[in-house]
Amino acid sequence: MMTARGKYESLIGDRDQFLNVARECSRLTLPYLIKNDDDNAQHKTLVTPWQAVGAKAVTNLSSKLMLALLPPQTSFFKLQVNDAKLGQMFNPEVKSELELSFSKIERMIMEHINASSDRVVVHQALKHLIVGGNSLIYMGKKGLKSFPLNRYVIERDGDGNVVSIVTKELISRRVLGKDLPLPEVKPNEVGDGQGSLGISSGSTNDDVPVYTYVKMEEQSGRWIWHQEVFDKIIPGSRSSAPKSASPWLPLRFNTVDGEAYGRGRVEEFLGDLRSLEALSQALVEGSAAAAKVVFVVSPSSTTKPQTLAKAGNGAIVQGRPDDIGVVQVGKTADFSTAAQMADQLVQRINDGFLVLQIRQSERTTAEEVRLTQLDLEQGLGGLFSLL
Repeated sequence: MMTARGKYESLIGDRDQFLNVARECSRLTLPYLIKNDDDNAQHKTLVTPWQAVGAKAVTNLSSKLMLALLPPQTSFFKLQVNDAKLGQMFNPEVKSELELSFSKIERMIMEHINASSDRVVVHQALKHLIVGGNSLIYMGKKGLKSFPLNRYVIERDGDGNVVSIVTKELISRRVLGKDLPLPEVKPNEVGDGQGSLGISSGSTNDDVPVYTYVKMEEQSGRWIWHQEVFDKIIPGSRSSAPKSASPWLPLRFNTVDGEAYGRGRVEEFLGDLRSLEALSQALVEGSAAAAKVVFVVSPSSTTKPQTLAKAGNGAIVQGRPDDIGVVQVGKTADFSTAAQMADQLVQRINDGFLVLQIRQSERTTAEEVRLTQLDLEQGLGGLFSLL
């Protein structure tokens, strides 16, 4: 039987192409979402993008989807009795009493969700879906837990049904318990960044890799999973769930036939984000160079550079104005072309991520704003139904 670590390593190759694109999308929008494994190990400083348009677009779209899926003031679901069976199983007079009881249950569930951290986890998962196109949510007894794409692998069949899932986490030895037999890691086992036991070279001695292996058992028709440390099953970690009620939710933003992983919204606008990043860097650096003021003095001038440098505002010094000049970049026309192109890219990205851009005028009506919102909502197609 293949161990969880072996299964994880065998599926990494299929995930690499999607993970590389997800990291590129995260670098241009929210760099902290999907990082390289060595960034956590060596505490590297994340690279800050030259523009904040991508971050604003992702945050705006995730917030709108969050409000649509989990509205804070109202219930996002409704419990009802099937009217076709109402006369068979219950008397019609009981319907009003049942609706009152159902409304109380709905309020209790909403209060439980508001008191828990489920909204935070769902919002984080929505960001991962928009940026990386994939997110894994585990519905445990203590609440929801989200796994980014770089912390799990998944295997699907030809129809897109999940066959197996393997997650990888770094957990402290103290959390796992003192009675757990954990072998000591030798220095030669951690040589080139990934030891024979799956330990990252930058991880501390207290952190050990814990793999969770989830698979469908065909004989019983149930989901079964367990956790392993150093290729040994953790006692008491086995669990199961019915096929139709799995607590593991592997989410995808855009589904492509034949692919085990999804594609994100940012990937659809990756070309515009790359172009905007390059133009933003050029404009910022060029503007900084153009803002620098440097005076030049003719070598034959009677005005000394020290006199000009020490002269205060409004001071009177001897010299000829023709002998003194200012260095100019002379790239104003080029900057204007780059700025116009950047504005077009920003507009396209804002439209794709439902960032509302209201026409600035004295006679902008509420109907115009409503139609603009309707046009933007139609740009997402059936995303809400998919989620």
